[in-house]
Amino acid sequence: MTNSNSRDPSSDLQKYGVPFYGAGWVPCNHVRSKLTSQEKNEEDNKEDKDPTQSKDDEITTSQNYVVLAGGGGEGHSGIPNALVVSHVDFASNSLSDQPVFKLGTGSDLPYRMTVHPRGDGIICALQQSCRLFEWEEYEGNEVHKLGVKVSEKILTQLEDVGQQLALTFNSEGSILAVGGEDGSLRVFKWPSMEVILNEAKAHSSIKNLDFSYDGKFLISLGSGLCRIWDVTSSKVVASLAKGNDEVFAFCRFSQINDKKPVLYIAAVTDHGGSILTWDTTTWKRMRSNQVVREAISAFNVSADGKFLAVGTVGGDLSIINSSNMRVQMMVKGAHLGLVTALTFSQDSRALISASMDSSARVTLIKDKTKSGGMSWLIIFMVLLAIAVYFMK
Repeated sequence: MTNSNSRDPSSDLQKYGVPFYGAGWVPCNHVRSKLTSQEKNEEDNKEDKDPTQSKDDEITTSQNYVVLAGGGGEGHSGIPNALVVSHVDFASNSLSDQPVFKLGTGSDLPYRMTVHPRGDGIICALQQSCRLFEWEEYEGNEVHKLGVKVSEKILTQLEDVGQQLALTFNSEGSILAVGGEDGSLRVFKWPSMEVILNEAKAHSSIKNLDFSYDGKFLISLGSGLCRIWDVTSSKVVASLAKGNDEVFAFCRFSQINDKKPVLYIAAVTDHGGSILTWDTTTWKRMRSNQVVREAISAFNVSADGKFLAVGTVGGDLSIINSSNMRVQMMVKGAHLGLVTALTFSQDSRALISASMDSSARVTLIKDKTKSGGMSWLIIFMVLLAIAVYFMK
C-alpha cells in the first residue's frame, strides 16, 4: 500500500518546548507587501534597485516561515503558552534549530488558530475569547526577521464566548467562521466583523469547519453529523450522516486536479482511519477508503488537490494520492506523540506537522508521478537497446 516509507524522522524534526495544537504557513508574499507599505522610506529606494534583485524579492523567495501555537494550559505546569515562528529551509528539508520568534501568551493557551491567507495576521482561540495577532518585522544580527505581536484590534464579537474549537477563513480571507465547544456557529465578514450567521445550536459541539474553494459553501462538523451551509443565504442545504461504525473527525473541500470539487471527511472506524468522499452537487457519498490502521488525529488537503495528509494518534504521517486514494509516502514515527496539526504549503510542495510532544516537522512532498514516468522511460530504453543488440 505504501510507495515510500521513511524511518529516520529525526533529520527534519525540531522540538521547541511547547506542546503544539496548531500550525500554519506564513503567507510571506502578502505579509511582506503589508509590512513594506507601512515603511515609507522603502518606497524611495525601490526605483534604485534592480527589480529582479530587490530586497523584497530576496526575502519572499529565500525565506519561508511557519507559525505554531500551543502550550501547557492555564495551570502551573511550567510549560509556557506561546506562538512560535520558525524558519523553513527547503534546501535541507529542515526547520530552524531555534524559533525565529517566540511570543508568550501568559496563562492563555492558544488552543486553535487560523492564519489569514492575505497577511492580516493570526486569530487564536483562547479559553474564553479569540485574539488577533499581527505580523511584525524586526532586525536581528543585521537580518530582517519575522515576528508576531498582539493586535490593538479587539475582536469584540468573540470576547467571552467560551472555548472555540474551529476557526477558518475562506480562500480570499473575506469571511471568518468560528465554531464553539458549545455548538455555536458564527460567521463574519472580514475585517469588518459584520455578522453573517449566528447559530446558537448548530451542533452539540463543533469540531471542524471548512469553506469550499469558491466560498459558496461552509461545512460544519459536529458529533455524528455534518451540515452544509449556503454562505449567502445562511441556510442549511444538506446534512451528511455517519455510518454505524464511523466517527467524523475532520472535513475538507478540495479540487481533484481541474475536475469538479469534492468533499472529504476523515473518519475513525473500528478498523482504523478512513477517508469518505462526497459529491458536492448531490451531497451523496461517492466512496470510502481505509487509509491507515490507527485513529486519525489530524487531516488536511493540498491546495492543488493532489494530496491528502493524515496524522495518527501513534505519531505516523501519511501522504495520500487523491487520484487513487493510495498512500504515496509514509513516515513511521514522524512524531513521538499524536499528530495535532497538518498544513500544506500554498504551492503544495511541503507539509508542516505538529504534535503534543512539542515537536514540529517539515516534509517535502515527492511527486511519484514524474519519477515513475522517468523510470518507465529508462526501462524502455534498456529493453530497446537489448533488442537491437540481439537483432545484429
